[in-house]
Amino acid sequence: MSEKVSQHVAKEGIWKGLHPGMGLASKGMVAAFVIFTALNVDFASSVYSAVRGWIESALNWYYISALIIMFFVCIYLMLSRFGSIRLGDDDSRPEFSNFSWFAMLFSAGVGIGLLFFGIAEPMFYFDNTAPWGYPNNPFADHAHITEMNESRAILAMRVTYFHWGFHGWAVYVMVGLCLAYFGFRKKLPLTLRSALYPVIGDRIYGPIGHAVDLLAVFGTVFGVATSLGLGVSQMAAGLNHLFGVDPGTTTQIILIGIISVVATFSAVSGVGNGIRIISEWNIWLSVVLLAFFLFGGPAKWLLGFFVTTVGDYLWNVVPMGFQTFNSEGDAAWQGGWTIFYWGWWISWAPFVGMFIARISRGRTIREFMVGVMFVPTTLAFFWLCIFGGNAIYAEMNAVGGVGTAGIAQLVRDWNLPAALYGTIDLVTGVGWLNWAMAALATFLLATWFITSSDSGTLVITTMLSMGDDNPPQKFRIVWGLGEGFVAAVLLFAGGLKALQTASIAAAMPVSVILLLMTYGIVKSLNEDPSAVPAPEDSKAPDGTSLSGELHA
Repeated sequence: MSEKVSQHVAKEGIWKGLHPGMGLASKGMVAAFVIFTALNVDFASSVYSAVRGWIESALNWYYISALIIMFFVCIYLMLSRFGSIRLGDDDSRPEFSNFSWFAMLFSAGVGIGLLFFGIAEPMFYFDNTAPWGYPNNPFADHAHITEMNESRAILAMRVTYFHWGFHGWAVYVMVGLCLAYFGFRKKLPLTLRSALYPVIGDRIYGPIGHAVDLLAVFGTVFGVATSLGLGVSQMAAGLNHLFGVDPGTTTQIILIGIISVVATFSAVSGVGNGIRIISEWNIWLSVVLLAFFLFGGPAKWLLGFFVTTVGDYLWNVVPMGFQTFNSEGDAAWQGGWTIFYWGWWISWAPFVGMFIARISRGRTIREFMVGVMFVPTTLAFFWLCIFGGNAIYAEMNAVGGVGTAGIAQLVRDWNLPAALYGTIDLVTGVGWLNWAMAALATFLLATWFITSSDSGTLVITTMLSMGDDNPPQKFRIVWGLGEGFVAAVLLFAGGLKALQTASIAAAMPVSVILLLMTYGIVKSLNEDPSAVPAPEDSKAPDGTSLSGELHA
């Protein structure tokens, strides 16, 4: 730990190992928002919704522009001369195998979201009934594809891939790259503030840096808490489907308690043990569930559908990224879906980016960019196609006519947790197999979330300890259980969706930080002597050896 960092971290007492001011301010901030929301949920919700509504309507162009900038900068850095620079010393090598690395990337980045939205979102875009007062899929409507047929299904998957694809992952890539580069190569603290060093210099150790990290803590705590609260609603629906358990608030709070304890234990055990092991098991169990959907469903059609839809997305991804809608209905759709997703990716970026950086020490910039941008995205596309494709195929071939299989109606009624289990019931005619896969899906909901929660706990305590990648275990316990407590209180008070809205609104200031980080990493790389050929025995000003950097 550098001298500048060390002087900010307590050496003894209750805050030993953490920045005392940051520790106190973070707890006060979380308590204030929870109390404000829980005491008057309706008022808090109206405030958060008003802010979010203004952002979605007035600043949709800004969010779209921010994602475009980060997307193209990622492509530039991936193909540039900077690709051979290592995220660490010249002789450093990756801490984790490729499989473990990919498993943790996927788990932290998209795991539980794919289970929750993997069927509901493609089905919503495939539908044509406009139950919410705006088009289900303006891209399809503008192409005059209004019938629920295969052409509309392809466009439904294009929009789904767009929201889960390269633009969103570019945000994670940019944050992770900045933190890994400045943390492991430039030896700055492994916190969000360090990425602003090229812009504000040593002021990262002062109030500006504290504010940046506190904003990241806010996004992580409430992002994890609201996702846990919403995720247990689907777990409870699964238990109701399997065992007839009441899916109400009591069941959901019990689930929050169990998951929080397991996730805290995983966080205490560290990245190399609990988090890695659970992430790897998630991948293997997910393969089983995917195989059920693929081979139990119309496998030949699904594989062809995957190739067609991915090709369609790749052909249209750039123009889609620039698309803004101005008509009332289309603009409402874009605000409720695309801008919502862009805000959600941005609000989660400090948490996921920090975790990605933490597990990527020793990799080259090009290896990092390609691995983080393309591997989880490809896996997500396959998942979305196999899950969503099964539901779409069932609706297109329903005995009572197109759209009568029941899944589209569940989505119209916004009963998203039930859409997953409704589709599982339609995959095969083997009752016990469908039941077993429904049980596996429910279990995966829990384990996917555990990997997100334990990753979030590690990120929070790393930031509060000024970048210590092995923060004190007692604080991991406090924050791990604290995330569950926040989720339980807000669930009981009915304020989880209000806090989700607040998290999206908080993405606005975070996006400004991300754009400054993007400028900072490009500026710093252009000034890095390691990015150009140099004599074998040359040394960079910071002591980094240049030998072999461009020839690895």
